[in-house]
Amino acid sequence: MAVPSRTEHLLPPRAGIGLRPRHYREMLATLPAVGWLEVHSENYFGAGGQPIHFLERLRAHYPLSLHGVGLSLGSSDPLSAAHLAKLRALIARFQPAVISEHLCWCSVGGRYLNDLLPLPYTEEALDHVVGRIQQVQEALGRRILVENVSSYLEYAHATIPEWEFLAETARRSGCGILLDVNNIHVNAVNHGFDPLRYLAAVPSDAVEEIHLAGFDADGPCLIDTHGKPVADAVWDLYRATLERLGSRPTLIEWDTDIPEMPVLLGEAEKADAILEERRALVA
Repeated sequence: MAVPSRTEHLLPPRAGIGLRPRHYREMLATLPAVGWLEVHSENYFGAGGQPIHFLERLRAHYPLSLHGVGLSLGSSDPLSAAHLAKLRALIARFQPAVISEHLCWCSVGGRYLNDLLPLPYTEEALDHVVGRIQQVQEALGRRILVENVSSYLEYAHATIPEWEFLAETARRSGCGILLDVNNIHVNAVNHGFDPLRYLAAVPSDAVEEIHLAGFDADGPCLIDTHGKPVADAVWDLYRATLERLGSRPTLIEWDTDIPEMPVLLGEAEKADAILEERRALVA
């Protein structure tokens, strides 16, 4: 099956929010003016129940992005046929604009870890993950996006800068990129590189979605918790990202200490205002 060179039905270049159970009823009752919704795919693998009930109703009002956290693209374990089958069924049911996963590994020997662990940035790892992404795209019949992850260590035998690894993964596999700007900032602080150098290496035509989130500081190390508002430094880097890439659909991620809906919508409004500033500059 041929895999399209770009996503067939792109998200609007506006701010979206991650749909979380705490907000199901309020979202459906108020239908706030956000551009789109994103959900974690694995939370909707069931045949029914509240998650499916609310997503079906909200999907009628918003474009949708499916964001996976458990496919373990970088693992040496075989890809899970059961996982791919459930993902195919979810795609068929909800017809998402975008499907994404993380450029990481999270399983070994059939055991899954509750984390998104960075790959060793080597030629061997690059060949491995490119092949895995191609298998996934062939199985789904859709192009996927891969997201750069936050990290708190670097492998001593790594030979490729993270930004080059991400760009080359997209080029060789034909996948797109979900660019997490918060993760770039977190890694730049944790590992001591220039985030603008990272941005300069990203192929603009591959980026179809952006993520923004909050972090916590643990001494000199930043921890990607998705539990706070977007930091000022990340908003600044977001502006630089839009200057480099142009407007892109932008998600506000908030997964821990989830706030009341007005707080989440306020973050989305900030992103929309910056997107509008960018459109006004290029008009």
